Amino acid sequence: MLLQENTPLASFTTFGVGGAARWFVQASSEEEIAEAAAWAGEHAQPLFVLGGGSNLLVADGGFNGIVVHIALTGITRLSTQQDAAQVIYQAAAGESWDGFVECTVADNCAGIECLAGIPGTVGGTPVQNVGAYGQEVASSIECVRAYDLMEHRFVEFSAAECGFAYRRSRFNSTDRGRYVVTRVDYRLTQDGKPTLLYSDLQRSFRSGANPTLAEVAAAVRHVRQAKGMLLVEGDPNCRSAGSFFKNPVATDGQVRHIASVCGEDPPRFPAGPEHQGAAHKIPAAWLIEHAGFAKGYTLGAAGLSSRHTLALINRGGASAQEILALATQIADTVETHFGIRLEMEPVLVGF
Repeated sequence: MLLQENTPLASFTTFGVGGAARWFVQASSEEEIAEAAAWAGEHAQPLFVLGGGSNLLVADGGFNGIVVHIALTGITRLSTQQDAAQVIYQAAAGESWDGFVECTVADNCAGIECLAGIPGTVGGTPVQNVGAYGQEVASSIECVRAYDLMEHRFVEFSAAECGFAYRRSRFNSTDRGRYVVTRVDYRLTQDGKPTLLYSDLQRSFRSGANPTLAEVAAAVRHVRQAKGMLLVEGDPNCRSAGSFFKNPVATDGQVRHIASVCGEDPPRFPAGPEHQGAAHKIPAAWLIEHAGFAKGYTLGAAGLSSRHTLALINRGGASAQEILALATQIADTVETHFGIRLEMEPVLVGF
């Protein structure tokens, strides 16, 4: 294990802001993760696990502890004895998520093609239950392997044991900070059909068309780029953490209140059975725009993307505090207007 001191973290994040880690380890094996965890315990240092840095806002003062950057790589494809149409991919946590999606699409295996273009690493996908355009990883994850920082051993969880819900899992809720994901196994369908549930994707193809998985993945990337949600070198809209706020869930009464304030019904879709009493999910971007924030809105060196109001961006030289101030302003205004508090998606580190 190579232990470094005072390592700047900004370059490890898509926001490009934040201070330094007091201690820093790049872990390329499970053994190094266990060694770093043991060192943190022996020296009474808080530990933070860093993946692709695409869903992260690091404080300007950095992190006064040890940051373990997950750099495990490797993808293994396994056939299943029970069903020849089902394929298991074992992907190391440090693998690029978009690169992994591209690999499965090239093999013509369906199940995650609509998640193309999402930045970050494989290890972060079960933590946030990453989802977009009609798919989420919870529906294809077979197993998650992780290191238990409390019991100092490696464990494996089935999908049912991960406690998946909308943008949630046991790893970012009840067991936040306890586990370090090292590998994720996905069950995909060989020669399966792509998922075409979202209108944005459906409009990409003529009526009656039967696009391939590769064509759907390419269409997803095109849609994401049009919204400034695809990392493209030189595009200022890409200095962000993607969607900064989760789509809130609302009761029938809250939907009626929003409609009375705006003079129109808000767009909505079913919230899912896990949200008891809150039957609707409302696009956070719609609420932000109707609260008075337009694309390109700025607050100091922070701002909203010129393509999508759900993405907060570093306009150049922004501080973490400026980005957080903008997020707070938006959340406060939406709550004042509509009585709904937006919840931030990115993980805040060092605040």
